[in-house]
Amino acid sequence: MTVTDIETMDRATLIDTWSALLRTPVPKGLSKALMRRFLAIEMQTRRYGGLTKQVRKALRQPKDNTPRPRSPALKPGGRILREWNGVTHVVEIGEDGFIWKGTRYRSLSAIAREITGAHWSGPRFFGLNGASKS
Repeated sequence: MTVTDIETMDRATLIDTWSALLRTPVPKGLSKALMRRFLAIEMQTRRYGGLTKQVRKALRQPKDNTPRPRSPALKPGGRILREWNGVTHVVEIGEDGFIWKGTRYRSLSAIAREITGAHWSGPRFFGLNGASKS
């Protein structure tokens, strides 16, 4: 099967192809046009590989190539406190990352993962995005 074949498939065949390729049910209400796009991208990614790290990084940057600004609350020299399982964790904000227990980390998510042993959004774990803490 090729990407070109997807263009001529009816809805039932698209659903069968989706199920076989992605091993998940088709989301409710997904149009044939979107199914075709998702399937074509998935097929191309599997055949040729996904985007390179450089391309993904470039897509995340603003158009003028300036680094994305940090939240105004995260200024170098500041500290973030979080109590977890009876232990208060202190993270210092540096110019080029975060320092926790004397080790430099590039992201708060890496620190949250070290503290909890599970994948967390760092800003969410530390209560910086307004979401409730668990």
